[in-house]
Amino acid sequence: MDRILKAARTSGSLNLSNRSLREVPTEVYQCLETTGEGENWWEAVDLQKLILAHNEIEVLREDLKNLACLVVLNVSHNKLSQLPAAIGELTAMKSLDVSFNSISELPEQISSATSLVKLDCSSNRLKELPESLGRCLDLSDLKASNNQISSLHEDMANCSKLSKLDVEGNKLTALSERQIASWTMLTELNASKNMLVDLPQNIGSLSRLIRLDLHQNKISSIPPSIGGCSSLVEFYLGMNSLSTLPAEIGDLSRLGTLDLRSNQLKEYPVGGCKLKLSYLDLSNNSLTGLHPELGNMTTLKKLVLVGNPLRTLRSTLVNGPTAALLKYLRSRLSNGEETSASTPSKENVIASAARMSISTKELSLEGLNLTAVPSQVWESGEITKVNLSKNSIEELPAQLSSSASLQTLILSRNKIKDWPGEILKSLPALVCLKLDNNLLKQISLDGFQTVSGLQILDLSGNPASLGTGVHPKFSFLPQLQELYLSRVQLSEVPEDILNLSNLLILDLSQNLLQSIPKDIKKMTSLKHLDISNNNISSLPPELGLLEPTLEVLRLDGNPLRSIRRPILERGTKAVLNYLKDRIPV
Repeated sequence: MDRILKAARTSGSLNLSNRSLREVPTEVYQCLETTGEGENWWEAVDLQKLILAHNEIEVLREDLKNLACLVVLNVSHNKLSQLPAAIGELTAMKSLDVSFNSISELPEQISSATSLVKLDCSSNRLKELPESLGRCLDLSDLKASNNQISSLHEDMANCSKLSKLDVEGNKLTALSERQIASWTMLTELNASKNMLVDLPQNIGSLSRLIRLDLHQNKISSIPPSIGGCSSLVEFYLGMNSLSTLPAEIGDLSRLGTLDLRSNQLKEYPVGGCKLKLSYLDLSNNSLTGLHPELGNMTTLKKLVLVGNPLRTLRSTLVNGPTAALLKYLRSRLSNGEETSASTPSKENVIASAARMSISTKELSLEGLNLTAVPSQVWESGEITKVNLSKNSIEELPAQLSSSASLQTLILSRNKIKDWPGEILKSLPALVCLKLDNNLLKQISLDGFQTVSGLQILDLSGNPASLGTGVHPKFSFLPQLQELYLSRVQLSEVPEDILNLSNLLILDLSQNLLQSIPKDIKKMTSLKHLDISNNNISSLPPELGLLEPTLEVLRLDGNPLRSIRRPILERGTKAVLNYLKDRIPV
């Protein structure tokens, strides 16, 4: 033990996992108070990481407060029945893992651990989470699965940085609309194996959600707003009580996996046939037939239909290869354009979308081959989101300046040539601007000054927009959280991007970069960095300092010679640790 503690005083890290410990050794609580022979007390390092997992510890003492510099505490897989109030005195703690114990309640004092980013209290005996947890404002990853929690306190809405929430295997009957409205940073939500009967009507506000797991609940309907979950890739709704699906499910353009097994569906909607799914499970429903349009889902690799009373399809087709079934369904589609008569006119589509926007506050006019912005955009009242992507618009009209409530403006894949600074400066609520894949000319040096409140900016696919040598000043965008600059002919990383302290996602892929500056280490909030398909041969060791905050680092398509392939293949964490180890002492 003396040797291990001596090493801990040098490294700041102590791992006592899998040692059959029944209690935490007293020396651990006094790690810095006693120095061994040959040690100098002034050279000792505060304990920052303490791993006590997989033991038989029954009690953590209040002496835990002595470890005031602790950043990571893992006491998972023990026999704890409670946590000491002193847990709140660990104000530097960012990660706390108390999973797989027998804890019946968490102390309210946990709210004083204000640096907490990650909390895992899964597989305990919790009936509720402390109301005070809502004061941990930096919390981004909460795992409370396999407990007995029946509701989440409304104050959890204050945790607006939450990006991952796992409450699987509890007794939840509802999710709060206030919480959903606040949790706009969520990328993963797992509320499976609960007792949910419906979903909040504003579920569509989770536009960054990538994975949504709601299987094994009692959900009977899905709100039309689900179409707003535009980033959704995986959606699990199996083992619920669904009898219908909203047409808006067809708006989930990135969806690859859709699990609808063991519901009460009588049909799969035609609107859902435009999805580019790779996996669709419709087993054990009440389907008697399939729309032939489903045959157009050529991306489907697996379609599961067993357990349905299908009367219009031969069993050999139902149980055979998916490709053969899709081919058969396509053959049932009428030839030619017989349905064109029933296709609504462009004007009717715009009018219908404008009517819907009255309640949703969102207006989508995507892919209508528009050459100008229709007047309904600024005449539709308090619109917060406008999607004009995949059209042929060349400029924005002056009237758009009157849309003072506009928060999200999507102009992707148009023909806009000039940076619309004059229009944008009249949109004070704007936080998301997507201008990717246009024909933008070089943006002026102070061009971004008109959109200083932006949180999301996408300029990808505009090779002339940033110019060469002198770039528009990104320092005008201090609140930026997501920046997409793929395919803009960048030969170097603009220096002021490195000072964007709130940036979470940075996409610099498919450019002409040959190096990454050492000052990348200043981007301490960065979670996702894409520098794939450039000409980078080496990475600065300082990039390793972004671990563990940086979760995704994309490097493929670069001639990297300084890092061996086996390390690259082990993923982001391995690469960052490798780089960190090479920082000169």
